[in-house]
Amino acid sequence: MNLRNLPPPSPRIRSSLRLVGWNVLLLIVGFAMIACVGEIWLRVTTPFMYSPIPEYFHPKVGLILKPNAEIRSTNGLDFWTISRTNSLGFLDREPPTPEPAAASCHITMIGDSFVEAREVPIADKFHVRLEDLASRHLPRLNILTSAFGRRGTGQVNQLAYYDEFVRHLHPKLVVLVFVFNDFRDNSPILSSVLWRFSPDHYPLATAVRGENGIIMVRPPDADYETFRFPGSRLGPVQDRLVKKSYFFAWIQAKRSAARRIFRNNSPDSFPLSRGQIARLRLLKRSPAYTTLLDGWYPTTWGEMQGTGYRKMLPPVFEDAMDLTAFALDQFKARTERDGGSLVILSTRKRNARFAPLIGRLRAMAEARDIPIIDLYDYITRQGAEPIDAHWAHDGHWNPTGHRWAAEALLEYLKRHSEICDGAAPR
Repeated sequence: MNLRNLPPPSPRIRSSLRLVGWNVLLLIVGFAMIACVGEIWLRVTTPFMYSPIPEYFHPKVGLILKPNAEIRSTNGLDFWTISRTNSLGFLDREPPTPEPAAASCHITMIGDSFVEAREVPIADKFHVRLEDLASRHLPRLNILTSAFGRRGTGQVNQLAYYDEFVRHLHPKLVVLVFVFNDFRDNSPILSSVLWRFSPDHYPLATAVRGENGIIMVRPPDADYETFRFPGSRLGPVQDRLVKKSYFFAWIQAKRSAARRIFRNNSPDSFPLSRGQIARLRLLKRSPAYTTLLDGWYPTTWGEMQGTGYRKMLPPVFEDAMDLTAFALDQFKARTERDGGSLVILSTRKRNARFAPLIGRLRAMAEARDIPIIDLYDYITRQGAEPIDAHWAHDGHWNPTGHRWAAEALLEYLKRHSEICDGAAPR
């Protein structure tokens, strides 16, 4: 068929095509004007939208924040905080030296992003607020606090924090802040699906099962980047736009917030990303993980988090529970050896969805005689809603959540003031 022999389009068709072309052009110009106005407005009204987080590899602990560095954190919607890490690489004041720690009732908080708490100024964090509350309500106890937190970690990874930074301070009380994704984070296999690190070359201290079945701690691997799984959350163009454009970063923030809300409200229907599924397939091909992953084909976030398993757990989650139990055993033994007590502060938004995991944590804690302070329970007893402890577009605590966490700990100390005398709570 020779296109040259086709009759020219009629005036009516040409007019319609011109109209469509003008509409498309006006649409493009309109979007460009909105983007320009949005870019200018956000640059004028927003402190910052993107700032790289400086990290440092500690040979015994693994990846932490760079010591004495400025940390700028935002989700682009709710908070914009600028804080400095201390000399150890944690978002807290300088840790106490052994002398003032011994002369006080020193309480150490250990946990993940809820303890790191990039979302609020250091003065608003729950351990600092606990000091203030205790100075007014329990002055005779002379409470002194410190905090060691890093996002993406579980209790297994945090054992190194205790050994390297806390042990020599002999705290009277160690508070493990337990979030229910910690079961997943205690498994290097499950964590590798999310963070893209190889479970065999992980940048944090992990726990592994030896050939004899005994669980042992494995140090972090400094060569972790060499073995990292390919792929990134954003493509190169998107990644550059997020770093350079306030408007595009704001759009990404809104998109991420919407996905996060849907994921948290409906984890059993929120699909895994193609990258996560690809990493699972790669792990399934490894002989070291065939037994744990064989027959398990998760497709949703709930299946990866373990929220939907009420009775039978997949083998890889059974392993994650064993590793969590191992970490609790180790923390219990360490704190008792060093003359302190151990308590778990658990946090969650809703009761029903986390019921299976809550039950498993409680069973583990009761079997080891580790008390649990349930922040959800404390908040509801105040006649408040647990959702109000968190940012609107972010699952971490807002200043109100930190205040409630401090009050819950104060309530526990009022009932168990003997902790500060070196006695275990009864």
